[in-house]
Amino acid sequence: MIDLYTWTTPNGRKVSILLEELGVPYTVHAIDISKDEQFAPDFLKIAPNNRIPAIVDHETGIQMMETGAIMLYLADKYKRFQCEGAEYWRMVEWLMWQMGGLGPMLGQVHHFVKYNKGKSAYGEERYSTEARRLYRVLNERLAGRDYIAGNGRGMYSITDMACWPWVSRFEWQEIDLNDYPNVRDWYVRIAQRPAVQRGYSIPKFTTEVPMP
Repeated sequence: MIDLYTWTTPNGRKVSILLEELGVPYTVHAIDISKDEQFAPDFLKIAPNNRIPAIVDHETGIQMMETGAIMLYLADKYKRFQCEGAEYWRMVEWLMWQMGGLGPMLGQVHHFVKYNKGKSAYGEERYSTEARRLYRVLNERLAGRDYIAGNGRGMYSITDMACWPWVSRFEWQEIDLNDYPNVRDWYVRIAQRPAVQRGYSIPKFTTEVPMP
């Protein structure tokens, strides 16, 4: 029913985790970005921005790139993992926070700290400082809550699924989750979900889910 084009990155894992949580049938197509497969003409027809993941829904004929759009589409289609009422927009708000802040900034930390350490002290300091700020923001949001959006202590939604894979690379970011106890507890709570563990290893196993 659904074709998923993806790789073992935080962005890719967002959608594979959601599909596993939904329990709907889908076919995985590995797009090895280390071999520039994201530039293949057939993939560009689906994702003209040459980024994974992307989906093709053969039931509706819709093909889509951009994780936020994909997750909103799937949550709406299956009427699951989305908040209601005013909290719907709170869910969208924090989803946009992940897409505009948490993901891009932590990605820069990976570039400067994980892969190019020692090449730019300015880049390392700038993005590591921003990463710590974003972790503080999330830690404050999760005070007294189990999940990011939703009434009361919150409900598990696509926003949690979007943020979690980026936090799962806390070691790459040289972040000690114990410095952010609300984030740590939220992270472990989600990491223990079987669907998350399955989605983490799509399209292939790399490592066990990192634990603080």
